[in-house]
Amino acid sequence: MNIQEFKAVILAEAAKANITEFELYYQNGSSTSISAFNGEINEFSSSEEGGVCFRCKVDGKMGYASTEALSTEEAVGLIKRAAANAVSLETDDPAFLGEAGKTYEKLELVPMTLPSTEELIQTALDTQKEVISCDEASTPNGVARTFSETMSISIFNSNGLDLYYENTGAGAMAMAVTTDGKEMTNSYEIKLGELNKIDTHALAKKAVDNAKSKLGATVAPTAVCPVVFSADAMTSLLSTYSGIFSSENTQKGLSLLAGKEGTAIAAPMVTLMDDPFYKDSAMPINFDAEGSPSYCKKVIENGVLNTLLYNMKTAAIAGRETTGNASKAGYNSDIGIHPFTMYLAPGTESEEELFAKAGNGVYITSLGGLHAGANTISGDFSLQSSGFMIENGKKTYPVKSFTVAGNFYDLLNKITALSDKVELPFPGGITSFGSPAVLVSEMSIAGK
Repeated sequence: MNIQEFKAVILAEAAKANITEFELYYQNGSSTSISAFNGEINEFSSSEEGGVCFRCKVDGKMGYASTEALSTEEAVGLIKRAAANAVSLETDDPAFLGEAGKTYEKLELVPMTLPSTEELIQTALDTQKEVISCDEASTPNGVARTFSETMSISIFNSNGLDLYYENTGAGAMAMAVTTDGKEMTNSYEIKLGELNKIDTHALAKKAVDNAKSKLGATVAPTAVCPVVFSADAMTSLLSTYSGIFSSENTQKGLSLLAGKEGTAIAAPMVTLMDDPFYKDSAMPINFDAEGSPSYCKKVIENGVLNTLLYNMKTAAIAGRETTGNASKAGYNSDIGIHPFTMYLAPGTESEEELFAKAGNGVYITSLGGLHAGANTISGDFSLQSSGFMIENGKKTYPVKSFTVAGNFYDLLNKITALSDKVELPFPGGITSFGSPAVLVSEMSIAGK
């Protein structure tokens, strides 16, 4: 039974059970990943998972039940379990169902024709060969990976809401491992798109060049100095601290931004976007997990916090409208809040111009220990880092094994310039994060 047939059964069985307020949420995804190493395929994985969640109101309380099976028998059981769960609830939290008749952004989606298994295998082998051929002298090994995925979501409810989304994607990754005989370094690059249109040589060369640039690194000196965060490093920080912009977290006391909407929380040149339709998004989508329309918004505009991210429940608590940011980690998950594509808007300068403005400092390209070294409530962080020294306005020798310490809220106020190019290092799934390179006036560096 497909989802359309299952919806018809749910509608009929809900009527028989006198359930008049309900929602059926369906999510299904499949993925294939192939890895090449030493000129042969060393890993092959393929998975498919998904199911439906049925929500219904009984005496004003919302009960949930979920299943992976789509059948008439399971539809009957699903409705009974959800109704029973509603009756047993002791919470008085408000429950909401999306309304029909909203206006949604028009998506011009042309789902990609997914590559065959043979294409995935051959591209992985070709890319791994390219990694080695880019620099046989210092690249003893390399790994290549190809992948494809599909995602489909459906939301159907008793208010007449009936939404469906489907998209596909594919890509390749090259990872280079280089050595100078004394140490080994690595780097990887990812490219999304149809496999036959990906320049595997360029992909491999960028990974090799980045890995080679890290060879010979020394420990950075201890200092309080200007820091340039690469797009990759700043994206890691933004992803880690993105939860501070969730209204759910502010209402639970897990963010210091409660009551800050309409006030300056960052430097005037800082604008933070959340865009479901960003040009490099892997999965652009025009509705959220509650069926509310999604839209592009400036979370921070010229340093001022315009809005937190809301779903219908947190918006009602705050006396606001939802921002269309309801999310579900899976079909059977509770409704939460998440951005779509969140990124710092670019500036007007090149990365080299940021180095010139920094004068003498550190260019951080990689951050480690984000889960252990970052307090997502207070904003404090102390993170293992690597990158390059900046001397007399130029990027110079590589450095490693030093710690950068600070506070994310303070960092937002210390940004003095941003580069002119936004990068999305990990552009997969509905939620992605990105950033340009960012110059921060000063940070504490602990090294030698």
